[in-house]
Amino acid sequence: MNFDLTEEQRMIRDTVARFAAEVVAPLAHATDETGEFPAGTFRRMGELGLLGLPVPEAYGGVGADTVSYALAVEELSAACGSTGLSYAAHTSLACMPLLWFGNEAQKARHLTHLASGAGLGAFGLTEPQSGSDAAGLRTTAVQDGAEWVINGQKMWITSGAIADVVLVAAVTDPSRGARGISNFIVEKGTPGFTPGKNEPKMGLKGSITSQLFFEDCRVPAENLLGAPNEGFIQFMKTLDGGRISIAACSLGLARAAYTAARGYARERYAFGRPIAQFQAIQHKLADMATELDAARWLIYRAATLKDVGRPYGKEAAMAKLFASEAAERICYQAIQIHGGAGYSREYPVERIYRDNRLMAIGEGTSEILRTVIARQVLEE
Repeated sequence: MNFDLTEEQRMIRDTVARFAAEVVAPLAHATDETGEFPAGTFRRMGELGLLGLPVPEAYGGVGADTVSYALAVEELSAACGSTGLSYAAHTSLACMPLLWFGNEAQKARHLTHLASGAGLGAFGLTEPQSGSDAAGLRTTAVQDGAEWVINGQKMWITSGAIADVVLVAAVTDPSRGARGISNFIVEKGTPGFTPGKNEPKMGLKGSITSQLFFEDCRVPAENLLGAPNEGFIQFMKTLDGGRISIAACSLGLARAAYTAARGYARERYAFGRPIAQFQAIQHKLADMATELDAARWLIYRAATLKDVGRPYGKEAAMAKLFASEAAERICYQAIQIHGGAGYSREYPVERIYRDNRLMAIGEGTSEILRTVIARQVLEE
């Protein structure tokens, strides 16, 4: 096994790391305080080609592999969780389904627009009544001549209110259950499509999370993504890939918390010496460093399997499960090492802890992921 990154992967990582340090990190505190989406940052990310990093050049992207994409998500998330999550949702949940399931006309019109940085994308799956039960959708789409008429409601949609394009999952054949769902491309400003409120959240405040309403929303027949009633299979594959990016978000946040805690332990004196010299602190840092490496290699394994075309759903679930829960432990201990200072909003570990809390919920809760993994290992 070769554990070294390729020259291209290192170049992408270093480029994103510089951008994150110079542009993203200085705005992280203000983004959290104001709850404003960092639109200017995303414009610059588009200029760098980051918004289409794993998308082929033919469709406005860079054509990088999944490992490179995971590295980019990690670096952005280490600087600002809100930026990292919004980037991951745009890429994994909007661009990739268009790449995998869209026809050439859809790719030319919508994927190129998103991957080039000209617009932002979102994926409308979750509803008030269906979160982990992804097949329990109530939003419907009924064909009426050359159009589909969509009615229903979505919630917890990352970038939903500000996206130029939203991929919307809807029931098209109620008699078929999960096999009667389709996905549709809905553009901002389409009559009948109305963004609702943006959710007030514990963390990730600069990543907009929206309600979406559809009332007799008419979209042309050519906005059906792939074939009718294939939506469940499409978004299951989409979520498999998305779990790699959420794992990378967790890794970035955890790394930032660990780095801050290590630095603080070296500088903070107690009983006449740096607290880094106390065994209790050393053991915390040792555990944190170990879990960071374990999460990193689980992520790289899943990403590599995806890149070489091998099954990776179980490995993506494992990476996301472990990385998100390891990040929870690391962020907790980072605050503990800071003591009372860690509870203050003046120090970044407080924000990082809040930002990370979603990672064990979004794109499959830890409980659902354990079920996914168990089913697969029992079939082996």
